[in-house]
Amino acid sequence: MESSARAPRLRTLTSFLLPHRRTLLLGLLLGLAANAAGLATPMVTKWVLDTLGTGASMVGPIGVLFGLVVVGAAIGLWQWRLLGALAEHVVLDARASVVRHYFRARVGELHRRPTGELVTRATSDTQLLREASGSVVGLVNAGIALVGTLVLMGVLDLFLLGCTIVAVLVVAAVMGVLMPRIAAAQAAAQESMGRLGGALEGALRAVRTVKASRAEARVTERLVADAQQVARHSVRSAVVTASVWTVSWTGIQLAVILILGVGAWRAQRDLLEISSLIAFLLYVFQLMGPITELTQNTTALQAGIAAAGRIREVETIPTEPTGPADAPPTQPPAIGPDQPVLVFRGVTARYGPDAPPAVRDVDLVVPRRGHTAIVGPSGAGKTTLFSLVLRFLEPERGEILLDGRPYASYRHDEVRARLAYVEQETPVVPGTIGDNIRFTHPDATDDEIRAVLRAVRLDGKIDSLPDGLDTELSSTEVSGGQRQRIALARAILRTPDVLLLDEATAQVDGLTEAALQECVRQRAADGAVVTIAHRLSTVLDADRIVVLEDGRVRAQGTHAELLAGDDLYRRLVEALRIAAEEPVAMVR
Repeated sequence: MESSARAPRLRTLTSFLLPHRRTLLLGLLLGLAANAAGLATPMVTKWVLDTLGTGASMVGPIGVLFGLVVVGAAIGLWQWRLLGALAEHVVLDARASVVRHYFRARVGELHRRPTGELVTRATSDTQLLREASGSVVGLVNAGIALVGTLVLMGVLDLFLLGCTIVAVLVVAAVMGVLMPRIAAAQAAAQESMGRLGGALEGALRAVRTVKASRAEARVTERLVADAQQVARHSVRSAVVTASVWTVSWTGIQLAVILILGVGAWRAQRDLLEISSLIAFLLYVFQLMGPITELTQNTTALQAGIAAAGRIREVETIPTEPTGPADAPPTQPPAIGPDQPVLVFRGVTARYGPDAPPAVRDVDLVVPRRGHTAIVGPSGAGKTTLFSLVLRFLEPERGEILLDGRPYASYRHDEVRARLAYVEQETPVVPGTIGDNIRFTHPDATDDEIRAVLRAVRLDGKIDSLPDGLDTELSSTEVSGGQRQRIALARAILRTPDVLLLDEATAQVDGLTEAALQECVRQRAADGAVVTIAHRLSTVLDADRIVVLEDGRVRAQGTHAELLAGDDLYRRLVEALRIAAEEPVAMVR
């Protein structure tokens, strides 16, 4: 079972190495050359000792010995640098693969996983591939060096070779028992590290709430408990690894003592030349190198296989379907000015196969122009409608039409190119104010940016900042309400066919809200604006209001019509203490 579970992980690790197979092959050849120089050194040393006994010139053997050392060192340096660069490229490829998969993945699938854990997969897990990338070459080189050393030892003395093989087999057997435990311990440590990252990321995101709730101690205690679990797994891994190293070194040292004693006994009885004994002992010491490399590379490979397993889990996250990169864009159909831009026909959707429907049998028409507001109690399905429009979620039943054509006939990017979206939390992307406004349209001109900043009443604030549009959004000079307006400016930079606003005025003051409502009215004159309304001041300004309840469209109409004819809408209005008789004109 263990081997069958490890095979897919090994294939995942191999998939990151195959693009660099030429570099791996060169590294292998360099390693073989370095091994050849190392294996020849004891034999040349024997030559030096034999020459010393005959009184002949030492220039030749000493020169050859010196050349082997220098050439071996140069080849070893070349291989080290080559495999070091290879390791970094493997890590880069793995990280790029993970990041690309994240941004091809379906939004709902990503939201089911803690953000911190996703970050861990792309950072610390891929980091483990660094050592594993060269471990394959290291294992081959070490194995060949081990076999070559044993062969040459056999040439010198078969009896001593037998003693050495027995010692090596004992050490290898113990290592074979301990190695799987290293893999299990490292996998558990990485898993718990991912959980810690997710918990810490969530706590830091909510640090204001944590402090306001006086929950610092409780949150810290919970995070420390997670960190302690990471430490327990890591300590177990360290203990097992230390055991492997101790067994290896102790076994080698005992073998050296045994071989030295037996060799000295054979030399005393003229069964072995002193020069051969010295050369044999040099090979025994050289065995430490291959055995150490085998231990290190096997450990690194186990860690890499464990990391590859976690990276493989990322690859199982379902992705959005994509068309061919060179596919021509879908030609828009001929449309009339009165044809609706969006139509829902009997749409039912849910967030998982076992989850209840989030919306049921929704029929909805969004006119090509005008402001449509969506209201309803929490859980009514308002956000789900936006997720369906943006194709973050696909219908289970029914269909959505864009310009009279089913969504299925468009690529995801073609649909989203016709939309602009402002979230309620208004997240901003890393970078400057200018970067954020240009995020959807990187080629936007300064004049276009100035126009949208004026539209959201933010041009004066930006001009007052020392760095203007180059101000980093991490700056404390930019408030939450201003960030919300920056997000709105980004959405209206170039008039979209449909502007989706999840209460884009939630964090602004009354005067600014009035200005932004005027901006929304202007956009509604040229295209469709759909608003999820949490503040009834937004609803009162809409051309049409859609009331949702339990995932269904309960009622549609103007504010006055719904106030007179729908009890749920009337309760929503009363809950926000807006007088039922308040005329719409007053709000406008």
